[in-house]
Amino acid sequence: MNAETDALIQLQAFQDAVLRFADGSISASTLNEQARASQALLTALPERYGQVLLQLLDRLESSALFTEESCSFSQSDLRDHLHAWVDKARTQLTAR
Repeated sequence: MNAETDALIQLQAFQDAVLRFADGSISASTLNEQARASQALLTALPERYGQVLLQLLDRLESSALFTEESCSFSQSDLRDHLHAWVDKARTQLTAR
């Protein structure tokens, strides 16, 4: 496999993990760990993609400390942002 293929495989795995997080199958911490371990994906994308992803994941983990939604820690908004990030990352990777 080449680096581009590895990145696309890791992106698909991350997208699946976001869906599993949304249905409660995995925790925010597990999602964060998987994303940080996706080095082929993070390396294949421009640096700003990794920065944005890690910021979203940090906010998501912080939101797990709250039992109810708050304006600054809305898990549903963060999930929506993660789905958008996956879509943009896929577009970036396949545009080459």
